[in-house]
Amino acid sequence: TMLGRVLCTVLFVGVLPSPSEASQGHVSVVLLGATGDLAKKYLWQGLFQLYMDQVSSGHSFTFHGAALAALEPGQRLMFEVLKKLSCPPDEAPNRCAVLKDQFLKLSQYHQLKTAENYTALNREIETLLRQEGLQEAGRIFYFSVPPFAYTEIARHINSSCRPPRGAWLRVVLEKPFGHDLASAQQLAAELAGFFREDEMFRVDHYLGKQAVAHILPFRDQNRQFLDPIWNRHHVERVEVVLKETVDAKGRTSFYEQYGVIRDVLQNHLTEALMFLLMELPANVSSAQEVVQHKLQAFQSLWALERSSAVLGQYQAYDSQVREELQEARGYVSTTPTFAGVLIRSDSLRWEGVPFLLTSGKALDERVGYARVLFKNRAYCTQSGALRDAGHSQCKAKQIIFYFGHGALNSPAVLVSRNLFKPVMPKDSWKEAEPRPDLHIFGQPLSDFHVYSPVKERDAYSVLISNIYHGRKDSFITTETLLASWGFWTPLLDSTSRQPPRLYPGGVENQQLLDFEMVSGGVAFTVAEPAELLSPSTQMPSDFRAIQSKFRQSPLVSAWAEDLISQLASDMEAAAVRSVARSGQFHLALSGGSSPVVLFQRLARHHYSFPWQHTHVWLVDERCVPLTDSESNFLSVHRHLLQSVRVPYFNIHPMPVHLHRRLCVEEDRGTELYAKDIAALVANASFDLVLLGVGTDGHTASLFPRSENGLHGAATVVLTESPVKPHQRMSLSLPLINRARQVFVLVLGKGKHGITALLSRVGHEPSKWPISGVSPSSGQLVWYVDYEALLG
Repeated sequence: TMLGRVLCTVLFVGVLPSPSEASQGHVSVVLLGATGDLAKKYLWQGLFQLYMDQVSSGHSFTFHGAALAALEPGQRLMFEVLKKLSCPPDEAPNRCAVLKDQFLKLSQYHQLKTAENYTALNREIETLLRQEGLQEAGRIFYFSVPPFAYTEIARHINSSCRPPRGAWLRVVLEKPFGHDLASAQQLAAELAGFFREDEMFRVDHYLGKQAVAHILPFRDQNRQFLDPIWNRHHVERVEVVLKETVDAKGRTSFYEQYGVIRDVLQNHLTEALMFLLMELPANVSSAQEVVQHKLQAFQSLWALERSSAVLGQYQAYDSQVREELQEARGYVSTTPTFAGVLIRSDSLRWEGVPFLLTSGKALDERVGYARVLFKNRAYCTQSGALRDAGHSQCKAKQIIFYFGHGALNSPAVLVSRNLFKPVMPKDSWKEAEPRPDLHIFGQPLSDFHVYSPVKERDAYSVLISNIYHGRKDSFITTETLLASWGFWTPLLDSTSRQPPRLYPGGVENQQLLDFEMVSGGVAFTVAEPAELLSPSTQMPSDFRAIQSKFRQSPLVSAWAEDLISQLASDMEAAAVRSVARSGQFHLALSGGSSPVVLFQRLARHHYSFPWQHTHVWLVDERCVPLTDSESNFLSVHRHLLQSVRVPYFNIHPMPVHLHRRLCVEEDRGTELYAKDIAALVANASFDLVLLGVGTDGHTASLFPRSENGLHGAATVVLTESPVKPHQRMSLSLPLINRARQVFVLVLGKGKHGITALLSRVGHEPSKWPISGVSPSSGQLVWYVDYEALLG
């Protein structure tokens, strides 16, 4: 074949090793989507760079461009791109010409559309190897195609294009990997049917950017300086930023589906954030250790709420969407093109430190960076003009990983001179030339130790080289991908219909997109100018909490977020009244998923809640160890108790785990709890009991068709749940009805059926235990969100 002849000559050309050295085997690279934008802009250049770097390594190569287009037009398009390939400036022109000529001869185009096309490609690779007497080292398939095509291509590769035993397969996938948690899980499950985890390389090109890739090595090599200061006592805030001047024109069909959070924050900025936030593994070059530490960092993050983000959209976006997608004249898009998000961690290291992620299109400059700003603890007696940057402790202290563009126009690592002189690897980073004219973040560049790469490399060249070497640490694993989507999806859901703030674009934005941290969230600092507002439909926030009646008791109803805010305030008011009356507040809490957002709200927004005088009891508990993820106590602990100061002796978990066994009657756990209540709670009358409602009408752990706990003298009982874990401990209905106040929280569409039913039925606790809740001398209040109330 033509390729065979080329291979033969290539192996004998002077710039290359002799065939005897070239026995490490043959690598076939297949680029799917070979004539698309990404391939034209970056991938072919990256593959050519790989060839230049590895031509003397002992591997032989062939490059197969593939697309849906037929042979002749496809080939023409592909070779137009290949002819424009360039060598780095430090490459000798004659060697460059030889290498480029060879690269073109080693590349050919294939139409890959049908199963037969894949079988034919496989046959061609095998024939070539047989004729040249070459061992196969492996195959790289680079998917530069839309994700909807992944599964079909994966099926074809798996069934007819895998290399033989002993040779490796590497499949490279480009984002987007889904558009929320459910779609990412589905795509991951489909791909797992065809490829092993170690065969998949998910690309986030930010991990190929030199400044991003150096964050972990920098932390590792500078442990002696960073160990004392890389924590909440010294760090004021962390910012991860990507600003773009371009808009979404020409890409609105993609952008309308994704928006800025999915396009940039969920992947690029989150990856950079994780490198700053995660605990440092003992071995930073172990991909496995890095993944484990990343996953732990995700688990430490506070859940995002609607108030965690501010969203904007540049003014021309709507008309661009209407024009490019042929939408009707009145079409209004709520897709954000700008977002500022506040992220917090509850880890011991970072608790209380704000992490701000910001990105947007049509902004005033093109720049990307991650910036760690340290608290300034100094007072300097000498006037500002006389301060020397290297020694003055009053100048700002920061470490900046500069991704590129902006004032510096290249990747860089900057460390304030009054912090420390960092250790940097000499072979890859050098001290930058002084540039007296330049300022960055309001400071002259001379205030910093500045390092730039010895050799600047395009992110895709770095990643393609890592794929060839099988280095997994610069790629996204399925686990970290799903952890990231799990973190971002609730914010995407809660803001999906929120109208973004409109901004004119470029320098005219002025202060319009500035935002600040307010009570646990973020808000724009400047009020929105009236002329920019678009006439939008009524939004959830236009309806405040509505007061009325439900089952003859007061009803508070609102959208979930406003409802939780109202309930938390009412709980605080009840606590303050109770402490004023008796010196303490006895609160009994339910488990389950509904109260989690309430617990988080209480922990983050209610700093005047009298926790010092509060006793926390449980309404019910599952018969599992308290450290089990099913435990109600663990949920209360994780989302509330570890963030507030309740005296240790005022916390009363249910004694379900005695003598190393769970809920055994002769251990008398129920009696122990009943005795504690009798001893500590006056008249066994709780100040406030918080209940939920199951779709079957159960409340606490009192279930339909079971008389257990509905009548009689027992205040604490063991019950059986129809769902696992079956065994439960619960306060009895008569005890609940002795409370001064009972609040019932009902959230979500799934509860609409039971809410509608309860509005019609009377007092029938054996059928619907919740209908038996009616405090004899106290007050019952229902908190029901619109979805549960109206469906």
